[in-house]
Amino acid sequence: MKRAKKETKFNNKKKAKEFFKIFFIIILILCVLRISMWIINGCVNKNINKEISNLVIENENDIDKNVEKDYKINFEEINKINNDTVAWIKVPGTQIKYFVVKGNNNYYYLNHNFEKKYNKAGWIFADYKNKFDGTDKNIVLYGHNRADGTMFGSLKNVLKTDWYNNKNNYEIIFLNENGEKQKYQVFSVYQIKTEDYYIKTEFKKGEFKEFIIILKNRSQKDFGVEVLDSDCILTLSTCANNYKDRIVLHAKRIESKM
Repeated sequence: MKRAKKETKFNNKKKAKEFFKIFFIIILILCVLRISMWIINGCVNKNINKEISNLVIENENDIDKNVEKDYKINFEEINKINNDTVAWIKVPGTQIKYFVVKGNNNYYYLNHNFEKKYNKAGWIFADYKNKFDGTDKNIVLYGHNRADGTMFGSLKNVLKTDWYNNKNNYEIIFLNENGEKQKYQVFSVYQIKTEDYYIKTEFKKGEFKEFIIILKNRSQKDFGVEVLDSDCILTLSTCANNYKDRIVLHAKRIESKM
């Protein structure tokens, strides 16, 4: 009788051990698959960005090196690949050099890439409420905070003193789909708990002024930039702290030319 109980107890322990062994193997396999897909998604998007970046021509001035680069983009060709394309952006001091798309909502490009294929790395996209007709007071761009630095993974650089104390990082290049080159000057950078206040795109009379005051007061650095009611701004946003926070950059439009 005692022997039978011992054998039963032994068998139960053996079964439990086998169960946890199998469970651990399954979890390990799932983790490996998840990491593998994360890497594959990133590689796919890197290759896409490398290929379409060939349609961006950055011209250096061979005579006067103090003259800034000029940019030309064949948006006609880009739209053949993705007709949701609305702009191209370059942020100094980061890895951000991407074509920007805009969908019918703020969810599609969280898990679809530039080729409109399912990809958890997503793409850089504008808020669906933005019009890109010259009337936007706040153009809002989103992108995943990828650990490999792709998409908006390097936006966290703007919170480092080395970045925001370097004046060479203050001007963002933004080309719209009409080929118009725009420059935006940074006036606020910060990290904040997840909210939707700073992504507001339309304002009633007097609201924009209060909006700007709040954004400037949040900034980790006073950039000394005056933003008027008549100005338009650009907002870049990505997640942080396991989606609990947002890293945000705001810049005001200071120049445009063809």
